[in-house]
Amino acid sequence: MEGIQLKLAGNGRGAFVYEEGDEQLAEMEIAISGKNLIVYHTEVAPQLQGKGVSSSLLATMVEYARQHALKVVALCPYVLSQFNRNPEKYNTIWNRDWKQN
Repeated sequence: MEGIQLKLAGNGRGAFVYEEGDEQLAEMEIAISGKNLIVYHTEVAPQLQGKGVSSSLLATMVEYARQHALKVVALCPYVLSQFNRNPEKYNTIWNRDWKQN
């Protein structure tokens, strides 16, 4: 889906966001810590729910993780449910053993 961008702050926290014009309509909150990409939360505006925006955010995040050799820590219930449904698709990037310091 066009319009998804990664916005990162200097501290490694940020989000994959979907915008139309000046309006942000969806986001996947993340942080990058070492070799981990931690996904905290996914939210989509009500008018876009059920239209594939969450799955587009997920695909963009997964592609980014693969390109940057990052392991995904799925704290977000949506991402965790997708990883659990399709473990063979995500096994190479899924960090199931992550422990917060």
